[in-house]
Amino acid sequence: MPSAPLPACAPEAQNPGTATGDSALLVPDPAQWISTTTGRIAPDTYTWLQAVHWVRDSQAHTPARTHGPRFGSTTIRIAELLAQLTPCRPGVDYLVRILQVSERTVQYHLSILRESGLLTYTVKGTRIRQAAARASEFVRTIPAKFDETIGLRTATSQTFIRTVVGVVSYESRLTLAQLGKKAARTVRRTKRRGTRKAGINSSAKSSRCTPMGAGAVTSSPVAPTNNPSEGDLGNGKDQQDPPGKRTRRKLNAVGRRHQLALELVRQVPWLSGSPVARIAWAVRHLADAGWTAHEVIAVLAQRSPARRVHRPVGFLTARLVGAELLYDTSAKRSAIVAWWRDSPQAAKERHAEWQGTWQAPRSTAVQRLFRDAWTRATRREPLVALDEEPTSDEHREARTTAWRQYLTGRPELVTSALALAGRDQTEQIYGRDLVERVLRLRTTSSHLRAGIA
Repeated sequence: MPSAPLPACAPEAQNPGTATGDSALLVPDPAQWISTTTGRIAPDTYTWLQAVHWVRDSQAHTPARTHGPRFGSTTIRIAELLAQLTPCRPGVDYLVRILQVSERTVQYHLSILRESGLLTYTVKGTRIRQAAARASEFVRTIPAKFDETIGLRTATSQTFIRTVVGVVSYESRLTLAQLGKKAARTVRRTKRRGTRKAGINSSAKSSRCTPMGAGAVTSSPVAPTNNPSEGDLGNGKDQQDPPGKRTRRKLNAVGRRHQLALELVRQVPWLSGSPVARIAWAVRHLADAGWTAHEVIAVLAQRSPARRVHRPVGFLTARLVGAELLYDTSAKRSAIVAWWRDSPQAAKERHAEWQGTWQAPRSTAVQRLFRDAWTRATRREPLVALDEEPTSDEHREARTTAWRQYLTGRPELVTSALALAGRDQTEQIYGRDLVERVLRLRTTSSHLRAGIA
């Protein structure tokens, strides 16, 4: 019987130095996706932090670049934050604000986690012109090198790609225990950070980059609140220390112009998507005179907009010519705002969506995609019928794919099958457990969406 592999934290491997040969851990870019990864999905954040500390202690990761930082304490700090996010959608700005490091440093360490096989892409972030940038979404994974080095026996799993079924040797159990202590300290340290006194930094740490605006820690619940003593309640006064005062920085003239322009872009439909800097230039005279967004909208509401606006900034400039001279006092501006709020025509325009003429996209690639989608929609091809009795291999592959997409927040396969084939046939294909989970998710809350068929 072959001897068990040497654990990473054994005495002979305490100072491995730079990993070379078979011990090197470097996941190439094509294998950093959930569909191509060789690792397995971490069942919880505690197990994932064990793998993170193993890579740190053994120095198994070999970076692809010759410059930049290495796997160290900053990488551990980023991993602590990623362990709190559900789903794991870490915006770079969020990590920069919490860690107080540069944007380039965050990008370096996220790349290190991907190359180590600890993070796997689900959706890669994009930067679309005239639209909000989307953060990349990851799945916390455990590299196969960790299982091989520690000595873990794994088997195929429909939920986690692979699951642990046993440990090879006693030394492997000791190594896992040592890594478990470090992971537990990380979880406890993260919990203590959430119980600090409210302030500027703590308010920023409470935010989570999730669709609901707040994340959930899957490995450690929120610490319970201690009850106050009965003696402190006699005077009826609040004995809690007041939170730190946030001093808001006063805006200069340029800042007031951009603030007014941003409010107009958000509230005026036909200005949506316009550059804020150009809008700020168009309303510079009004901002310097102390105008508010409601006053500007009231002036624009005196005349209904054109059916089609080719140049929103130029159209806005023409509508506001001489407005600061005509309404030169706050009383005049208050009167025009009162008229705007009480006018039935203005109320109708406020509640009606902007009915502008549809404009074709300028990008040739988007135009080609639109033409292809329109051709497929108008062709009305018949739906492909499912096989009545698929083979066991097809069953296993379909269920594994559906489970992976459900764990990453995209159960469109199940929802589309429910709409096309019904619940009975969907349960035969994907299993009753997965179908019930998707149906329960769709009816849990209006803030959660499980996909649209």
